[in-house]
Amino acid sequence: MAKLKLVMVGNGMAGVRTLEELLKVAPDLYEITVFGAEPHPNYNRILLSPVLAGEQTLDEIILNPLSWYADHGIRLHLNRRVVEVDRRRRVVVADDGTEAPYDRLLLATGSSPFILPVPGKELDGVIAYRDIADTNRMIEAARTHRHAVVIGGGLLGLEAANGLMLRGMTVTVVHIAPWLMERQLDQVAATMLQRSLEARGLRFRIGAQTEALLGGDDGGVQAVRFKDGTEVQADLVVMAAGIRPNTELARRIGLLCDHDGRGGISVSDTMQTLTDPRIYAVGECASHRGVAYGLVAPLFEQGRVCATHLAQFGIGRYGGSQTSTKLKVTGIDLFSAGQFMGGDGTEEIVLTDPFGGVYKKLVLKNDRLVGACLYGDTADGSWYFRLIREGTKVAHLRGQLMFGEPAQADDAMGEPPNDVAAAPERLAA
Repeated sequence: MAKLKLVMVGNGMAGVRTLEELLKVAPDLYEITVFGAEPHPNYNRILLSPVLAGEQTLDEIILNPLSWYADHGIRLHLNRRVVEVDRRRRVVVADDGTEAPYDRLLLATGSSPFILPVPGKELDGVIAYRDIADTNRMIEAARTHRHAVVIGGGLLGLEAANGLMLRGMTVTVVHIAPWLMERQLDQVAATMLQRSLEARGLRFRIGAQTEALLGGDDGGVQAVRFKDGTEVQADLVVMAAGIRPNTELARRIGLLCDHDGRGGISVSDTMQTLTDPRIYAVGECASHRGVAYGLVAPLFEQGRVCATHLAQFGIGRYGGSQTSTKLKVTGIDLFSAGQFMGGDGTEEIVLTDPFGGVYKKLVLKNDRLVGACLYGDTADGSWYFRLIREGTKVAHLRGQLMFGEPAQADDAMGEPPNDVAAAPERLAA
């Protein structure tokens, strides 16, 4: 009996994890073909920053070497971008003319960096930070350039800034928001982070709006101009101002995408696209109930559900993810989850030790923990996240809540679920 044909577009962490899950439960069901736009097998995007900082190499962050694909009979097309899908004939077409027929199609196209629409964005020396090619360009630039500006004070921007600084560049981080990492930290924690990074040599322009990138006679970038008329010297500008779901192919072939095509590919609880049930989508390109996730844990959860349906078991539903963020920014531990900014009807328990570099804020509402923000000491982050996720009443824990999980908590609450979401890592966003 001939095998069904599965084609996957994209060769990143979410898509390959889906294949791994599928091969566990239905190893002989499909003849699998994978198209990857990059020349590399699947690698860990989370570890791009250590590569930039010179702490690891590309070979060390490869997750699935070429031998893995060969061992599982997967036909792998690297450095080939899929440009068309004939949904009537069920054929995928790559930019070099390669075609692959499918019975099921899995879109795992990830996300694309957001490039600020400002004058000068096409100048030499202006790059994004998203993949190995970007990382290599930054490493090369650091050998001959001296002044870098990183636009974006989120996790990826701070890691890029730290890596360039370690390679000898003078680095200024530009962030339009009132404080760094405003989606993961409150203002107190962000201020502590900024002071720590300034002590290491990074410079910051907080609340600054980029107006234009200025070039020289050689066609390269020379400075960044802000809305207030001030300028900062720069012979390298790194755009790290966020990502957008990569839905270019999906929109071209007529798949429904959220927000008039600006959001992710609309999928159901089975990870099938709402437009065509033969086509599935997982990862940062997918939008489930209006939400596109950028953390590893939700994307791997999507992959497990998708695999059960590709395997024709017809079980499993993805209901969305309640996420936490546990990060290490240039050696500083951070954690946040839930409604860490507080709000109406909430109360806060706060511990601040600026000299020890520790800050903890717990947010309670209706006798339940609803949010947490930790800086410097994140050892209890997973426990706090479990309390938030399970909606546990904490009146009996209130006096010791700030000091971590009591020894008898497991007996009182039951064993913690074996859930990857309890300690997720971000997806190189």
